[in-house]
Formats: sequence, C-alpha cells, structure tokens
Amino acid sequence: VLQSSNSLKASYEDWLLTYGLSVSPFHMRWQTALFNRQFYNWGRWKPRFLYLWFSIGMVFGIVAMFGSVILLGKTLLQTLTQMLTEAPKAQNDLMLQVVVSVLSLGLYLRNDLPLGFLMCFILLSCPHQQVPGVNLPVSQLTYFFSAILISGVIHEVGHGVAAIREQVRFNGFGIFIFIVYPGAFVDLFTTHLQLISPVQQLRIFCAGVWHNFVLGVASFMVLLLLPAVLFPFYYTGVGALVTEVAEDSPANGPRGLFVGDLVTNLQDCPVYSVEDWNSCLGDISEKSQVGYCISAATLQQLSFPARVYRRLDGTVECCSNNSLTDICFSYSNNLDSHLYACLPARKVIEASNVCRTNMDCQKDFIPSFCVTPSLENQTRLIRVKHPPHIDMLYVGHPMHLQYTVSLSSFVPRQNFLSIDLPVVIETFCKYLISLSGALAVINAVPCFALDGQWILNSFLEATLSSLIVEKQNRELVGFLILLAGSALLAANVALGLWMVTAR
Repeated sequence: VLQSSNSLKASYEDWLLTYGLSVSPFHMRWQTALFNRQFYNWGRWKPRFLYLWFSIGMVFGIVAMFGSVILLGKTLLQTLTQMLTEAPKAQNDLMLQVVVSVLSLGLYLRNDLPLGFLMCFILLSCPHQQVPGVNLPVSQLTYFFSAILISGVIHEVGHGVAAIREQVRFNGFGIFIFIVYPGAFVDLFTTHLQLISPVQQLRIFCAGVWHNFVLGVASFMVLLLLPAVLFPFYYTGVGALVTEVAEDSPANGPRGLFVGDLVTNLQDCPVYSVEDWNSCLGDISEKSQVGYCISAATLQQLSFPARVYRRLDGTVECCSNNSLTDICFSYSNNLDSHLYACLPARKVIEASNVCRTNMDCQKDFIPSFCVTPSLENQTRLIRVKHPPHIDMLYVGHPMHLQYTVSLSSFVPRQNFLSIDLPVVIETFCKYLISLSGALAVINAVPCFALDGQWILNSFLEATLSSLIVEKQNRELVGFLILLAGSALLAANVALGLWMVTAR
C-alpha cells in the first residue's frame, strides 16, 4: 500500500511538473513558456521607442517611490488625527476616512523568487467606496477580481518586455491564485539581471508600476470619453436612470422606484446624472429638513388632534397612530414657534413649494405656513420625481437610498438597447483606475518584498557609487530606508484595518 501511495504521489508530481503547475496550501500557480515568443516579439519591437518608453517609466518609478512615501506619511497623519479627535461612536458618514480600499496582489522581481504578494492598499476613500469584506456587493466581485488579474498581468508584462529590451533572458510567464486572489508573474534569469547596469535594472524594476499607471490613465480616458463613444446609442444629461432596486430598499414598493424609471429631481435639487443624484443626497443629508408651503385654510382642514410626545432623541412626534400616510409636521405662527400638526404627507407635499421659513410662503396675500416634517435625527422626508409616475415620498436616511438604488447616467435611445451595458463599462473602468492606480503607487513604496525595494537599491547604486564608495555602506543606507518604508506601510495597513473594523 505504501509503495502504491508513493507511486501515485510521484505520478501526480510529474503531471504537475509537465503542465507547469504548483499547488500548496492556499496557493496555486501555473507557469508556461507558451508566451515567450510573443514576449520576445514585444521586447524587440521598435527598440528606440521602447528605450524612450521605459526611460520615461524609470523616471516615473523614481518619482512614484518618493511620492508614495509622502502620500503614506500624509495618510498616516490624517488617520492619527481622526483617531484622536473623534469619539469612537461619533462617526460622520460623509467625511473622508482612511480605509483598506482593496485587497490585491503586487508582483516583484527578486533573484530566484519572481513571485511576490501585496495584500493591502491604503487609500483615502468616501464611505461608498467598495471594500471587500466590508461593503463590496457580491454582484461586483467579478469586476473586482477581473481588475486585479488584469492589473497584475499588465504589471508583469511591463517587467517582462523591459527585461527582454535590456537583454535579460526571459524564462516564462504565469498566473497564480492566493486563497481567492488572482495575480501574475514573470520568471527572469537572475544572473543576467545582476550583470546589467543599475540604470538598466531601474528600467526593468520601474516598468511594472509604469504600466499600471498607464493602464489607470487609459481607463480614465475611456471613462471620460464614454458619453461621446456611446452617443449614437445612449443620451445623457436628462436624469438618472434606475437600473436596480434592492429588495430590502425603502424605495422598493408600489409607490417606489422601478427599473427603467428616470429620476429628475430630489426635493428642489435637479438631477441630470448619477453624480447629481449623489450630490443632491449629500446636500440633503448635511442640511436640515426642508419645509413645504401650505395655506392656513388647508392646514386647518387637513390637521386633526393628536397627542404630542418627545422621542428619545429629543424630537417630537404627534401622529400617535401607525399610519403609513401621515407625518408629524412642525410650524410656527406669530405667537408660538412650536406648533405641531399630524398631516397626510402626500396631500401636503404635492404641488407645494419647498421653504425654510414662513416668509418663503407669503405670496398673493394668502396666509400660509412653512410646515417641516418632525422626524428623528438624520432621518429625512425626500420627494423623488420620476415622471410620468407619481412622486415617491421617501422617509429615512438619505444614504440608505443611495446604497440600495443603482442608477446610470445613460438612457437608451432604443428600447432594445441594454440599460446595463454603460454601467458595466463604467464600473469596470472605475475598478481598473482604483486597483491599477493603487498598485502603481503602493508597489513603488521602498518596502521589503515590493518593487520599491529593487527600485531603491538600483537607484542608490546609480547615484551614490561615487559618494559612498563601499558597497556595504550603500547597502546599509538602503536597508535603513527600506526599514522605515516598511514600518510606514505596515502602520498604514494596521490603522486602516482598525478604522474599518471600528466603523
């Protein structure tokens, strides 16, 4: 039995080796030489252009190395300031927060170990930033992992093509999966890499972050030009088109929003695009609840006696029943500034102008009042216009409406056109910009096991050889810088994770 088991194990290992597969706990990778000819074709295509291309990349990589340290330092200070000035429970959903924005993979070139792993990027992000494991919808996992894989492949293609351009032997290309995160790597001949000059090494080591930066810029340009590209099929600037309403959304229901509805206004705030929708909801959340003009005669006709009592948060409720149509409104007259009336919300709001004070309602010499919904703190009554349907009246936190309703700025010109296609392109481009841009910046940090380590070492060799003659002393300087950079990145990761869990 033991001999049979050993034979089966040997056959299995031979099979893995034949197909370039490597399997270990939480990690699987595949390496092949199938693409070597293509890499060599790319590396030998227009040598002068590639020399210029990777020389620009070298300058970018060096600048990114110093810039990433400044960015991480600034981010760390902002995080510490926020931790010291905020009470643990007093969190503002609208402020910028330092969060762990993405979990991704960074690949680096290191002697005989061409496969590296970068797990965390720290970014300044708004609360609607998608964070895996925190608020990343399952529906967007495909975008997330596809963007990770493409960013990793483009990163490694940069290293591989630059290495061939500098006459370094290219052994193979591969992809891997660490737990559930995909990535890519290239295998270079270490001896050749060590024999070339520090400047040549810089072109190779900087090529990865350079290609990620270019990918991010290209994705941004696609995003920017998308309205013009899709103009023959979709038009924009007329509202925000509803593409999905979550089942648990307060906007879901017979008087709510439906897929295909075109939102044109939130209260008195016009909506011409998704950006306007988000901006209007942000303003509504930050500002106090608006009121609605109602004539004194209508107020007397609609109101009915009800018991007034205070909620735990100090706000006042005057509708004692559990009606889904009535809301407690507050208003003031010349004698008393704290009057309350339980009114049918739709009859009050429809065909009414918004107001802040009674003065906003004094027109045509008709006695009128500005009645304001008396709601719990952070809760708002929002009138959502989506013609030709009846206005939706939403009561709740504005951010709940933002999280549970998906919209698009692109409206199909023909019924057979998909309303999801522009959203798919937009979302994928945004993920590429975020992930590829973060990979470019963070991988340039002078930190152990990242591209920044080899960029720093080659940079010191190229610039300090005449000032610091002893190689051991140059290596000591590099080690101290790498130690500081690693500590800076680790502090950002730790505090970023703490901020996410503390929310």
